[in-house]
Amino acid sequence: MGLLEVMVAGYPVLLVRNRKEFRALGSKCPHYGAPLSKGVLRGERLRCPWHGACFNIRTGDIEEYPALDCISCFKVTVEDGKVFITAKKKVLTLPAVTEHRQCLGLHVTRAFCTLLQDLESSLRVKDTSRRCLLNKNTMLLLGGGVAALVCAETLRQEGFTGRIIMATNEKHVPYDKSKLSKEMNLKAEDIYLRKPEFLEAQGIEFWTEKEAVSVDFQKQEVHFMDGSSQKYHQLLIATGSHSGFLKVPGADLQNICTLQNPEESSKILELATGKNLVIVGASFIGLQTKARLPGCLHQPGTQMESPCSLEQQQSCLPGFWLGTAVFIAWNFLMNTQTSPFQMLQNKGVKFHMKTELCELKGKDGKVTEAVLANGENLPADVVVVGIGSTPNSVFLKGTSIARDDKGAILVNLHMQTNIPNVFAAGDVVTFPVALLDGDSSSICHQQVAEAHGEAQPRHLPAPLEMGMGQKGQQETWGTIFKDLQCWFVTGHCAALNMLKRGKELHTVPYFWTTLLGKSIRYAGCGKGYTDTVVKGSLEQQKFLIFYIRDGHVTAAASLNCDPMVSLIAEVLYLGKQISKEEA
Repeated sequence: MGLLEVMVAGYPVLLVRNRKEFRALGSKCPHYGAPLSKGVLRGERLRCPWHGACFNIRTGDIEEYPALDCISCFKVTVEDGKVFITAKKKVLTLPAVTEHRQCLGLHVTRAFCTLLQDLESSLRVKDTSRRCLLNKNTMLLLGGGVAALVCAETLRQEGFTGRIIMATNEKHVPYDKSKLSKEMNLKAEDIYLRKPEFLEAQGIEFWTEKEAVSVDFQKQEVHFMDGSSQKYHQLLIATGSHSGFLKVPGADLQNICTLQNPEESSKILELATGKNLVIVGASFIGLQTKARLPGCLHQPGTQMESPCSLEQQQSCLPGFWLGTAVFIAWNFLMNTQTSPFQMLQNKGVKFHMKTELCELKGKDGKVTEAVLANGENLPADVVVVGIGSTPNSVFLKGTSIARDDKGAILVNLHMQTNIPNVFAAGDVVTFPVALLDGDSSSICHQQVAEAHGEAQPRHLPAPLEMGMGQKGQQETWGTIFKDLQCWFVTGHCAALNMLKRGKELHTVPYFWTTLLGKSIRYAGCGKGYTDTVVKGSLEQQKFLIFYIRDGHVTAAASLNCDPMVSLIAEVLYLGKQISKEEA
């Protein structure tokens, strides 16, 4: 097996050798453009080295998200022991199209052919069915995020010709929310996952600023804030989650912001430039916001403060359901001379640890000061709140749909709720996780708790524990630790089961983040781990950590060690076990 990037008519193409067969594919992952030549190949499945998207090398079809599109396939032939790739430079509707055929001079014994694709693009949009007015079935999808979008596209790709409606309380078509804290100067249109024209061409109705307020499950009807209602045959609830709210005096003052949509991202950038900024909570979303406010970091006289508490240490480790692995990996960074904390401090950011926000003061209706429990008063022209997230399921209160005590909708591995013809996906659900032996877990906001006194792994420092972002409220890190891959795959799985395909969810959670040039990857589920194996150098900030439970690897985290986490994710996906001795 082998992966090699070659040039055909001046364009990069990925040549794949799988046993005695050769394939030629688009060389870049459609998600963020990662070089697939550095990916992981197992059988006919190729996994992206950066974010874990997977493609079938025979067809180029997407098999694991977060990429939305497939990759192109090119015709391959073998003559006299030489490999030839044939492709069209550009696909046109006109008959005159230049065809390129390039010899690679490789010695082989067998060949195969695929369809001709466009050389200029590494991606390919999957074929879909068209809307048929004779089909009166209606699929109603509540939510305008990734889970609902993937569900809608999968329905069309799998042959559904009825009516598809996506209804969201947002102003925009689905966009890449992960960029909100990373590139704060982008316009909403710059991060759209699909343009409105694309959805229209797919026969997907997209209703903006359409908030659901109640559901009548017996009548199979949803009621909206504007007084309208819509009947459905099948319903998907993918309403996501919202940021936690401050519950301190002064929380209703102006210039107190959360980071949930493009408008809020732009507003924070505009308000904070050259001003005193206070960020409540030390989660990744807070750190990324600090790192992505260059005007604040470099403006003379600007002060950036971040109150965050560690007072709940030894009792609870709040965080994303992937487990403590990500926190520990992050703690390594914090313990180095060039840690993001230190680098941010060098740029004028001040961290106030082991304390909490207890009051916000203002003048003329605008915030001017943040009061901490330790008695410090911080000047505050702008306050950004990053203290966790809560499922958007209040509109289901009083109904018979099953939810947990946090409000997350309970679903099985088919993304089915306890209500007939009602499915749920994305941040709003909790579902059984194979790596937790079938225990249910929430995608974005589970509290990962470690009992007081439980033995920590010998090789690692204690996890970085974030206790209280504000007085009386426990902080979760769910706002940033949303597994984008799970958003995609739950929407895909729900669509297949809305079509009665009997598809069970099968995925390995995959997380990533980058802060000030430091890339962290994480795959699996480290909850309940009892031991670790560390490869590489913590001091040089290049390492791989294996998390061990019952003698086997259940998760891995890395810093600057691509594509190792993708390799481990693929092994776990295939159901294979890695013993501690093999790690």
